[in-house]
Amino acid sequence: MKSRYYLWLSFSLCSACKFVPYSGNDVYNKQATLDRDEAVHYKNSLEWWYYTGHLRDEKTGKNYGLEYVFFHFNPRNKKDYMMVNFALTDEGNKAFYYDYHITPLKTVLEPELPFKFELNKGKGSYSLEGMKGNYTLSGKMRKHDVAIALNTSTTSAPVFHDSSGYEVYGKYAKAGYYSYPDLDARGQIMLNEDTLHVSGKLWYDRQWNCIDVWQRELAWDWVSVQFEGPSSELMIYKLYNTVQKDTIYGGSYIKSDGEIIHIEPEEIFLREKNYWVSNKSKIRYPIKWQLNIPKLDLSVDIEAVVPDQELTLKFTPIHKLRYWEGMCRVEGEMAGKPIKGNSYIEMTNRHLFQ
Repeated sequence: MKSRYYLWLSFSLCSACKFVPYSGNDVYNKQATLDRDEAVHYKNSLEWWYYTGHLRDEKTGKNYGLEYVFFHFNPRNKKDYMMVNFALTDEGNKAFYYDYHITPLKTVLEPELPFKFELNKGKGSYSLEGMKGNYTLSGKMRKHDVAIALNTSTTSAPVFHDSSGYEVYGKYAKAGYYSYPDLDARGQIMLNEDTLHVSGKLWYDRQWNCIDVWQRELAWDWVSVQFEGPSSELMIYKLYNTVQKDTIYGGSYIKSDGEIIHIEPEEIFLREKNYWVSNKSKIRYPIKWQLNIPKLDLSVDIEAVVPDQELTLKFTPIHKLRYWEGMCRVEGEMAGKPIKGNSYIEMTNRHLFQ
C-alpha cells in the first residue's frame, strides 16, 4: 500500500508542496537517437513505450482497437516502478475491456537493447520486447478473457518530432519524443474463447522526461490519425492549464513520401462537437471533433466508434486516475479531395473542465 501511495503522489501531486517528483536524472541531448533513446533511461522521472492502433480479423473483417503501453518511472530517485495498461475495443459488439498493473521493481533498470519488459499479476501476464520497429507484444488480462500475441515490422524511418526528437510543451515541459506511426502488425487476439487472426497498423510513441506534463492542473489531449489512400499520418496534441487558462497546441504531419511537416500551434483548430458522460465517473468527454489545419488544407471530422472507452486506474482504495483513450474514425477533405482514416485519441484530467 505504501508503494502505491507514493506512486499516486507522483502522478497526482506533481505541483503540490507536499511532494515534488525528482527529475534530476532526466536526459536532454541535442538530438534523440534510436541507439540511445529506445532503451530505458536510468531512473527517468517518467517514460513510456506506447502502442495504439486498429486491427482487423482476417476471416470476418471485424475491427478491433488496441492500447498497449509500458511505463517506467522513478519519482524519488530511489526505487524504479513499472506500470502496464492494456485495453481492447470490440467495435462490432460496442465492448471495451481494459486491464492494468503497477509494481515497484526489485532493482533499478539499466539501458539495453533490445529492451525486454515482463510483468505478471495473478492470471494476468504482460510482456514487450524489441527495437527499431520490430516488436513483440504479448498480454493476457486478469479479469477478462482477452489476450494478444502480436509482432510488428516496418520499412519506414522513425519520426523525430520537432526535428530533434525533443518536443517543447510551452513553459511546462520538454520531453523526448519520436514515433513509428505506421507499424505493420500481425498476430492473434484471443477474445471470449475465440482466437482471431488479425492484421493492421499500430502507432508507436516513445517518450521520456514526461513527469512535468502530469501536473494536477494540466489536461492533456493527444490525437493520432493514420490516413488511407495515399497513406500519411498526423499527430496533434493539446495541453491546457486549467489554472492559468493557457492552451498549447502542436503536432507533426508525415507525408506519404516520408517528409515531416511540423505544425505550429496557430495552425491547429480542434473543436468539440458531441459529448458522452460516463455513468461511473460522471466525467463528460468529447466523442466527436472537427479538426481544421489550413496549412495542410485539411478539414475532417473525428468520431469515437464506442463512446465508453474510459479507464479507471486505482492506486489506492480512494485514489483513482481516470482517462479516456479510444478507437476513432476520421472522414473529411484534404486539398479538396475526400479523405478518411483511423484514429486514436487520449484525454486526461477531463474532470478539471467540470
